[in-house]
Amino acid sequence: MSQLNRTPLHDLHVELGARMVPFAGYEMPVQYPLGVKKEHEHTRAACGLFDVSHMGQLLLRGPAPAEALETLVPADLLGLPEGMQRYALFTNEAGGILDDLMVVNAGDHLYLVVNAACKAQDIAHLRAHLPEGHEIEVLDRGLIALQGPQAATVMQRLCPAACEMIFMQHGRFEIAGIPVWVSRSGYTGEDGFEISVAAEQSEALARRLLAEPEVEAIGLGARDSLRLEAGLCLYGHDIDTTTTPVEAGLIWAIGKPRRHGGERPGGFPGAETILHQVEAKDHSRKRVGLLGEGRAPVREGTELYDAEGNLIGIVTSGGFGPSVGKPVALGYVPVALAEVGTTVFAEVRGKRLPMVVSKTPFVAPGYYRG
Repeated sequence: MSQLNRTPLHDLHVELGARMVPFAGYEMPVQYPLGVKKEHEHTRAACGLFDVSHMGQLLLRGPAPAEALETLVPADLLGLPEGMQRYALFTNEAGGILDDLMVVNAGDHLYLVVNAACKAQDIAHLRAHLPEGHEIEVLDRGLIALQGPQAATVMQRLCPAACEMIFMQHGRFEIAGIPVWVSRSGYTGEDGFEISVAAEQSEALARRLLAEPEVEAIGLGARDSLRLEAGLCLYGHDIDTTTTPVEAGLIWAIGKPRRHGGERPGGFPGAETILHQVEAKDHSRKRVGLLGEGRAPVREGTELYDAEGNLIGIVTSGGFGPSVGKPVALGYVPVALAEVGTTVFAEVRGKRLPMVVSKTPFVAPGYYRG
């Protein structure tokens, strides 16, 4: 077995009693002594600190970085104001999703955050396909997410200027004398901040944040249940090369200028397929939220059936939602069965359990929009 990578916070996780597991080529904390359920509930009620340093952080430089990246993603990046961040998708020629990422307009360059498991392929993809004169710099930095309704209370003490930002805004600040790049965003459905910091200063910053009374260290287990309740896709599970942005319910990630009738229609891999699906609405399946009854969680890979017993789809993410108090899941069903309120059946240990197609997110988002 190949050696697992470690983040700059590895020793701190061990010191805090984390249970470490392999994840996307890294040794990562899945939970701390508090336990997954309490970590989840603490983040929803107060503030959690997550190590997301396994993610890839990149800089894209060149004569026209936004224009260059638009050749690979359907997002409107030329219209992204300086100091703002936008969600984007790398697509392939068939219209499938290679990865999802965040893009920040940092003035004369773009700052990208890509998924850990796709990091190497994304870097290779960018280097192979970006127009000449553009280059990718791979950063060695820590990435810490501070998430929850009291995240702003904590930041108000340590970095009040960051609290003036709204959701998806990005800026450069100092926390306890440590230079940081901060975006007001996250993966939990709560208000919060993602903080990029030099690798060698990551532990000092994490300790400073954990010293605040509202903050607890939170592992991958609760990160997953939080993002699932927030209805957020996980790459390699809810979206992959077999799913198009339209099937995945991510039409909003296709910028209006990039659609037919827009200023810069198409021009990204798979545009013909994707834009046809946007307009003709003739895709056969759709990602939906599913809400169960009782306590039995419905896990990824569970088969879904209609009332007549026909196999109709599959669960791509699922578990028990501690804040919802019910089993929650994401999955794909035929468009005809994707209407909110439709009942489908999940096969769990030989039993067909009813699940209702529901709006996502399953919990009301707490994003700060000013």
